[in-house]
Amino acid sequence: MTFEQKAFIQLCKDSGCPAPDYEFRFNKIRRWRVDYYFENGRRRLALEVEGGAWSNGRHVRGTGFIGDIEKYNALTLEGIWLLRVVPKDLLTVKTVEMVKKFLFGK
Repeated sequence: MTFEQKAFIQLCKDSGCPAPDYEFRFNKIRRWRVDYYFENGRRRLALEVEGGAWSNGRHVRGTGFIGDIEKYNALTLEGIWLLRVVPKDLLTVKTVEMVKKFLFGK
């Protein structure tokens, strides 16, 4: 795990959120994972960090984009909500506040 990933988990804990599971596998058949997974009672949330937007990365090329759609639809069908951020926004108050708003309704 990178420094940034560890820092995000600590930021969540320091902000009163449950510590997320990192690289959480939500589908055993397809072996899909999400970057961060939170759970608070019946509220289930995935947070994906979408890299490569400006560098022609996997998420913005045809096959990768279509694969992400399939993965995100599978998340929804399993009752897991999804938030997406770009790397520069991961360690921000804005991102943590979005997570808190979903998990606690605040």
